[in-house]
Amino acid sequence: MFEFGKDLRKLFVQARESEDLGWLELVSVDLLAREARDLTTDGGRVSCDRPSRTWQRASVLWREHARRSGQADSLAHALTTANDALAAARSDDDRARAVLARSMAFLTRFDLFGDTDALAEAGHAARSATPRRLATLASSAGVHARIRARQARLSDKAADRLDAAALTDSALHALQRHNPVEADDLRLEGAALALESGILQRDARMLDQAGRDLQALVIACSPDTRPLTRARALTLCAAGLSALATMAGDADAMQAGHVMFDAAADQFTPDHSPLDWVAIQIARAVDPAAPTGPLVQAERLISGRGTVLGGLALDLLVSREVAAAAGDGDLMTLARIQTRIRRRLAERAGPPAVFDWAVDQIAMARVMIARSALIGSSPDQAAFILTEAAEAAQYHGVPVLADRARGLIASLSRGPGPYPPSATNGPFRKPGLA
Repeated sequence: MFEFGKDLRKLFVQARESEDLGWLELVSVDLLAREARDLTTDGGRVSCDRPSRTWQRASVLWREHARRSGQADSLAHALTTANDALAAARSDDDRARAVLARSMAFLTRFDLFGDTDALAEAGHAARSATPRRLATLASSAGVHARIRARQARLSDKAADRLDAAALTDSALHALQRHNPVEADDLRLEGAALALESGILQRDARMLDQAGRDLQALVIACSPDTRPLTRARALTLCAAGLSALATMAGDADAMQAGHVMFDAAADQFTPDHSPLDWVAIQIARAVDPAAPTGPLVQAERLISGRGTVLGGLALDLLVSREVAAAAGDGDLMTLARIQTRIRRRLAERAGPPAVFDWAVDQIAMARVMIARSALIGSSPDQAAFILTEAAEAAQYHGVPVLADRARGLIASLSRGPGPYPPSATNGPFRKPGLA
């Protein structure tokens, strides 16, 4: 055990001077937090030769810890150390690196918790960067591409998506020469955008390109060295295949998607990267035939942290509970679900966050729709509640939840009938990986 600890410390010492951060995927979230704390302390020592670079590296590690754990405190540390790096910077390039670290921290906050204000802050910080070195210029281009991709998803305009895809391709060409790990992350995001756009627009060319990019990532990323990137690529492949199989009613393709989800989950343990594991379970659970157990475990793993993934998992669980009760004609169970939702609303301290409020309103609407279908009445308030929830989710930067609300509204327009399991599904979107 002692030798294992010495080897880890040697790994950290060697990695501190390297621009390649692929090694982060090999360490657990706890070790990641420990190294981030050490770097934060080292940056403040009088003996530190390059405090700006040290704090900038600490910001990257805190951000990665937040990305994998969903801890808001880690994001706060990422912002603080980025600000410390900016204050200690003595060159234009160090200032640019610190500003880009700040931008990425805000971008991670948007990915984890929603809130378009965080996305706006990320854009403002990125625009203020004035890099000089080619490597930093390439990183800056990558950050701008990430921001543009998220803005395109919120606008849902085909032209915006095409612009974002073009910017991503341009940034990729620069990053491949200077930072392969950042290039892989950006390639993953570009493939997700192409896959989502291809499904929404039924564009075979986009789907083909996304499939090729994801397949290349899976092949290039060994499970021994890049398990998380490999798992994220497999998850996107599985989610895209499942969405297409659902559209085509292809049972064999749906089963192939399940196999890919299993392969993605096998790349690492849930405690190694909790949010990545949760994202896989949520993407898998969009299929009503998928088992509920892993989704329950996923929701418990991140409940109470206020993450978008936690809200999406809770919404899927409620939709399954309601669908099961409606299928059995069980009004008492529906009443208990409604009581639980109301209790959660009453026990929440302070005013609810926009996203939490939208999740609760959609849950209440699901119960109203199911109950009305059983007793033969009209869910008069459901459409209004869902419209408000969809607008709130879209404004907050969580279009996948808005899509679920709109799916339920569409089910209302089809007239009375049994609770539709398909209403849990919106158009395919990337399952919350930054």
